[in-house]
Amino acid sequence: MSSPKVLFGFHAVGVRLKTAPQSIVEIYYEATRRDARMRQFLDRAREAGARLIEADSLRIAKLAGSHGHQGVAARVQPLAQVTSLDELLEELEEKGTVNPLLLVLDGVTDPHNLGACLRVADGAGAHAVIAPKDHAAGINATVAKVASGAAETMPYFMVTNLARTLGELKERNIWIIGTSDDAPRTLYQADLKGPVALVLGAEGAGMRQLTRKTCDELVSIPMHGAVESLNVSVASGVCLYEALRQRT
Repeated sequence: MSSPKVLFGFHAVGVRLKTAPQSIVEIYYEATRRDARMRQFLDRAREAGARLIEADSLRIAKLAGSHGHQGVAARVQPLAQVTSLDELLEELEEKGTVNPLLLVLDGVTDPHNLGACLRVADGAGAHAVIAPKDHAAGINATVAKVASGAAETMPYFMVTNLARTLGELKERNIWIIGTSDDAPRTLYQADLKGPVALVLGAEGAGMRQLTRKTCDELVSIPMHGAVESLNVSVASGVCLYEALRQRT
């Protein structure tokens, strides 16, 4: 059996309680917190049969590796997940999912941004998030907390060669749409109803040149105020929810 990992914060631990309570080894909670949110959380944990351990804030911070734990941390067994992008796409085909929706992040290194992107991808019903192994954030406790449980539910694949992976997606008839401030068409003029991978670069730098060249189409997000661009997680939300709007 794999070694337990740590989740912390009400959202991250709460999602695990909801989706896989049997995988929770134990939950540490701050005994001095007696507010309604903590009481409700503990009631849910008891109903799920989780082992509860009282602890002080410093002990929980040491376990979580962060002081932003909200008084809750859990040791959990890793969940079984799809191991590769190919496996995921084959599973989607077997299930009859003909129009997969993928989010591709090129150069997003900030764990808070990654966590927010995973959260919005889960909310919009995306099937996976893809990033390069180099110049990208991996899943850690901070990502899990910001993702509010989505790091547990959203497949996240870090690939060796992003341009090659995009080429392989094209071979599966998935249309690659990149975002760029200087694109000739806007997001709202693009057809997002079919199999689509939406590619976003890091704020400021944008997509790398090779990634940009690999895209089938470039679109922009209209900006009508003083700022020139959006945070990558906000831009991801705009793009993914436009795809969701077109599909429903």
